[in-house]
Amino acid sequence: MRRIIAITLLAVAALAFVATLISLLPTDFWLVRTVDLVREPLAYAAVLLGLVALLVAGKGRWLAVALFGITAIINTWRIWPYSALAGEEIERIAASEAELSQCFTALSVNVKVENTGFDQVAAQIEDVSPDLLLLMETDESWVRELDGVLGDYPFLLTEPQPRAFGMVFASRLPVADARLAENTHRDTPTLYATINLPNGEDFEFIGLHPKPPLPGWNTEERDSNIVRAGTETPGENSDALVMGDFNDVPWSRTTTRFREEGGWRDPRIGRGTYPTFPASLTFLGWPLDQIMLRGGLDLRDFTVMPNNGSDHRAIRAVLCQGEMVPS
Repeated sequence: MRRIIAITLLAVAALAFVATLISLLPTDFWLVRTVDLVREPLAYAAVLLGLVALLVAGKGRWLAVALFGITAIINTWRIWPYSALAGEEIERIAASEAELSQCFTALSVNVKVENTGFDQVAAQIEDVSPDLLLLMETDESWVRELDGVLGDYPFLLTEPQPRAFGMVFASRLPVADARLAENTHRDTPTLYATINLPNGEDFEFIGLHPKPPLPGWNTEERDSNIVRAGTETPGENSDALVMGDFNDVPWSRTTTRFREEGGWRDPRIGRGTYPTFPASLTFLGWPLDQIMLRGGLDLRDFTVMPNNGSDHRAIRAVLCQGEMVPS
């Protein structure tokens, strides 16, 4: 039995090591890119299985330990900026009562199109009462069932779809312009909106939900959608906010390129990974839902919300525009 365990651990170690190495290749192949999504749990699993291998006598024990160790190191290196031990990219700011007029709350929710827990999602929206609301995977049923909540918003833009890429955008703030564009693939809209604040300033809001890497569906179009959304802001405003289910993790080469080429700042950097999927197992999950900002927008708060019945956790942010004091 001990020998079988040792052989099994060595095989798993070799598989994890090879998958990790291949994931570093610049390819759009869906299976390779999927490894990016699981780097954090893979690093934890490699450490745990490496410790188990230490306790198992037999040939190949030290090779298994070495392979698990290298696997853990490579994956930890890739996600390191999103460790709480790394330096923060964005400082939280404090706002006085007078400055709160320059602040707003945004909520991004992937509702899961097959989900019928309409009341849970509606209750969460009512509890947060966001100034800006982005809903993804909304079909006609979702738009109809959330009518009571959405009716509170002066501005509403909807594009329900029977599959998983419908989108709803609602705003209590004045909207100078808003449109849903299909950047790279039919039926996967990207939202572009110009939002006015009470202080007279405005900023761009981008809502994003590209297709995930799936069997037979490589990531070239997803990657192009993400990067284009970050660099081609229609309003050309230096102040901008992007939210949505990227179907990608922040440490991937695609989202890293998005951030660097578009000048975006990520509130997760230096704070933790903040997993959002799957909603019931976030301690083993990964952060598919993103929020990033640039220009004069500052972060007052960033939260992954409690489970609302969907397979994703919603993300909430309180942002401010103007000169604020770091908290």
